[in-house]
Amino acid sequence: MSWAPGDRIEVRLRKEDREKISYLADVVADDGDHLVVRAPWAGTTARDFGFVRFEQGDVFTEHYWRDRWYSVKEVRDAAGALKGWYCDVARPAVAREGALEVADLDLDLWVPADGGTPLRLDEDEFLDSGLTERDPAAAARAREALDELERLAADRFAAIG
Repeated sequence: MSWAPGDRIEVRLRKEDREKISYLADVVADDGDHLVVRAPWAGTTARDFGFVRFEQGDVFTEHYWRDRWYSVKEVRDAAGALKGWYCDVARPAVAREGALEVADLDLDLWVPADGGTPLRLDEDEFLDSGLTERDPAAAARAREALDELERLAADRFAAIG
């Protein structure tokens, strides 16, 4: 299943067996493998992570793949200034009627727009999740995906289009 530019879909981010968040996004492009959507910050209030603050008016251009174990989200403020890229390690995205489902695997990468060093995030949560014991192959794919994201970050994701 693929969508046309301008379609509005629901993005559902899952963590283990529960829905973490869902929101509506506008399809920018979809070639059947690589899906790009755009959505405003889905939080109801601002959230300060210490290394970046997401707030009302921020716009996320999100890249999902049906065959890659990650997503890349370009984050801009309300005036259009680039804040950086928030990357989730996740199982490949699954398209269902009117919705895109993404299963988060806890590992994340933040890449600041100012050229600063990428930050690996939530490695402790990944270890605590038990994925390494439950599904060693998926855990290995998750670690490989985080390494690949760090390589892609070296040129600020120019290779993803």
